[in-house]
Amino acid sequence: MKVLITGSKGQLGWELQRCQPTSVHSVTLVDLPEFDLTNQDQVLQLFAQHQFDCVINCAAYTAVDKAETDQATAFNANGNAPGQLALLAKKQNARFIQISTDFVFDGGQGTPYEPQSIPNPLSVYGASKLAGEKAVLEAYPEQSLVIRTSWVYSVHGGNFPKTMVKLMAERETLNVVSDQIGTPTWAHSLAQCVWKAVVAQGDDIRTGIVHFADAGTASWYDFAVAIQEDALAIGLLAKPIAIHPIPASQYPTPARRPSFSVMNRSSGWALAQGQTHWRVQLRKMLQQLKELQHG
Repeated sequence: MKVLITGSKGQLGWELQRCQPTSVHSVTLVDLPEFDLTNQDQVLQLFAQHQFDCVINCAAYTAVDKAETDQATAFNANGNAPGQLALLAKKQNARFIQISTDFVFDGGQGTPYEPQSIPNPLSVYGASKLAGEKAVLEAYPEQSLVIRTSWVYSVHGGNFPKTMVKLMAERETLNVVSDQIGTPTWAHSLAQCVWKAVVAQGDDIRTGIVHFADAGTASWYDFAVAIQEDALAIGLLAKPIAIHPIPASQYPTPARRPSFSVMNRSSGWALAQGQTHWRVQLRKMLQQLKELQHG
């Protein structure tokens, strides 16, 4: 198989490279600044030079708050570019996998969102990712799969656990939002799920929309408390600090975020052929972080 991974330097792109299956013998990696997904000439040249069996689009404009004032860039990267990519994949009869987000939902439902639940994004970022989903599924419904995920983190790149560990080492106290509920997802878990979709054969091939995240739910406060507990247990942090729960109203951000973005992940777990609780995956990631920092 020959696979294209866009956004290869991001958290998911990095993890995909770490768990590449042996049946995938050729992977082409592209990302900024060398390759711009919104540069049509570059994209056309790439597909003219290569024949792919599958395209995994991990590339995205992910600056949620900045997107509120940078709407054109966000919609170009998250909405228009995936649709163009899907059309080029269609010409090569290649499978197409688009990574999306729980932020396509408004959080008002109060029960886990199904893949067929009606999206209603609160932010420009969420709206731009939803536009990308629609563009892909309209351009190439025959072989396209949208995988929505949430609260992704890895030892690679910037994310909530790494930020928390840094702040916990520097400060005496932290305030963390407690009334936004979702599911932390280790990018390595997500990468394994994506590869299952890539190598699937026959009746196992998925199209449409699936939801994948690790098992369980948490608030950002719960997540922070777990990060501290596990980091202390493995010696990544030397001493505990006080962590205080606060409402989101006390931590205003330019972009509105859903208060409850938990998804029904049974479709993604069926694809991945299993699931693991987020606390278990968090401990694995923090252990890797410790090994990277301390050798």
